[in-house]
Amino acid sequence: MAVKLEDRPIEQVREEVIDTLIYSYSHGVISNEAFERRLDQAMKSQIHQEIADLAADLQKVEDPEFTTQKERQFNVNYGSPESEETDTIVNILGGSGRSGQWTVPREIKILTIMGGSDIDFTDAIFTTPNVTIKILCLFGGNDIFVPENINVVSKAFCIMGGIDNSAPSIASRQAPTLTVEGLVMFGGLDIKIKTTIKEKFVAFANQMKTMFNDKG
Repeated sequence: MAVKLEDRPIEQVREEVIDTLIYSYSHGVISNEAFERRLDQAMKSQIHQEIADLAADLQKVEDPEFTTQKERQFNVNYGSPESEETDTIVNILGGSGRSGQWTVPREIKILTIMGGSDIDFTDAIFTTPNVTIKILCLFGGNDIFVPENINVVSKAFCIMGGIDNSAPSIASRQAPTLTVEGLVMFGGLDIKIKTTIKEKFVAFANQMKTMFNDKG
């Protein structure tokens, strides 16, 4: 006997509906306007039936290739622990950063004096579930970009400066946790999402549309 819709975990229902919307759009079953409208509604609604109705007229996804591509796109990148345990970034009267598919160590130390740094974890490869960033920022600025599917805990404090944390605090128990601690004085620290989950859904849908059109 099937479980009642309202008794199922709502995030599971939401994921299935979004998968169906992406798959249908990528195969030309629904238009771009309909896809984005339904996607917005699926992400905002907290009612099981409302979410399910958004894909009631569409065929469910039964495509192993689609599932494989989705896992590659949305799962956190984990790799073998081949990097150094600690990475030190020093910015004095200058700037530096990390971005792309770089390997994340267990601990990152950032010293910024009249300079700046950009640390982008969007496509980073994690080697441990717990990463600590220790920061000392004097008369400078630091930007930390994170994806929505990792946990962020900010313990840093500031004196005559500013700390803005707009990243999610809890993603899931399986996701890596990024802990930021230290001191910002006469400077700034911004922790923010570079690409929202909706933007990732839309980008993935367009990627799948191109892939399936090329095959056709």
